[in-house]
Amino acid sequence: MTTVLSLFGVIPNKFGSQEAYARELSLQLQERGWRSVLCFEALPPETVARQFELANVCLEVLDKPEELRWEAAKRFAAMVRRHQPDIVHLHYVGFIGFYPILARLLSAKAVYFTDHSSRPAGHVLRRAPLWKRAAARIVNAPLSGVVCVSHYGFRCMTVLGLLPPDRFHVVYNGVAAIAGTGEAERGRRFRDRYGIPEGRAIVTQASWIIPEKGIGDLIQACALVLRENPQVHLVLVGDGPARDDHARLASRLGIEDHVTWTGLVGNPFEEGVFAAADVVCQVSRWEEIFGFTIAEAMVSGKPVVATRVGGIPELIEDGETGFLVARGDTAQIADRILKLLASTDLRRRLGEAGRRVAHAKFDLKKNVAQLLQLYGVS
Repeated sequence: MTTVLSLFGVIPNKFGSQEAYARELSLQLQERGWRSVLCFEALPPETVARQFELANVCLEVLDKPEELRWEAAKRFAAMVRRHQPDIVHLHYVGFIGFYPILARLLSAKAVYFTDHSSRPAGHVLRRAPLWKRAAARIVNAPLSGVVCVSHYGFRCMTVLGLLPPDRFHVVYNGVAAIAGTGEAERGRRFRDRYGIPEGRAIVTQASWIIPEKGIGDLIQACALVLRENPQVHLVLVGDGPARDDHARLASRLGIEDHVTWTGLVGNPFEEGVFAAADVVCQVSRWEEIFGFTIAEAMVSGKPVVATRVGGIPELIEDGETGFLVARGDTAQIADRILKLLASTDLRRRLGEAGRRVAHAKFDLKKNVAQLLQLYGVS
């Protein structure tokens, strides 16, 4: 049976967008009579593993695949020999590495790499030095193609000159379309679970809790919002190394009673993260390569306030599907949140427009089908 091996340098501890992609890929391969080998950094917990209980799926583990280690090379080579994949696709591992060469030497007819990397704030696009271009073209000669998840990512990669331009392809990340039924009940359960007082409007950001995600800016913006509208509650979904620092900031600003930290959430759709939200934010400071949370909020029909960085303007059209603001501009963030909270009609209009765009551009089934066309799978 023809096989695709997908190597993910992530730990699948929740059923998030990347896990949903792996499942949809496997489903579409199954329809075509192909096997899907999904390799993660660790085995998923039972609740996530159940999503991969398909007849054509085999789960594998490769610890810390992003590190160029001899042990990782040996285990990857053994995995390739065991499954004999026709196609290998690399996610969340370094662009320069031994995986493409090993895969081609052992069985793979094609090897792909997806660039998921956001760039530092103010990243300048420039051509790589000659020696780096030459080395990359030698090491990555076995790569059949590089998938860029936004046109911003495409520009970042092609300007470097590390591979011929025709090997780069834009396939947007996708999110699963959700049914509209049961949203009110999911939202109510979410409020009850986290003790959010009735009557408070909910402003949500779901992300890794790191400074690059602009959470400190959002907390300061919400302090400004609360001066105008005390019936607002900030919900921060996720976890990360900067959580304690951000919690102390909320305390210093005197708004800790209006902030809820949920920690990691297994499935944001099912658990009501977006159903409960009135406004969703993604106020990143770095150059976000895509913005999964934005696409998830859009498909949920929620208006978004996001920063004009990286690939985010490819998702949000300012004033039509949400609002774009300047990086780090807390006053502007607060102004746009207040404007949305003041008008149910505005929230509905932007949310519905965002949902239409999400279905057209970021539908998971359509975008996985586009990837299979790139593979040459009929």
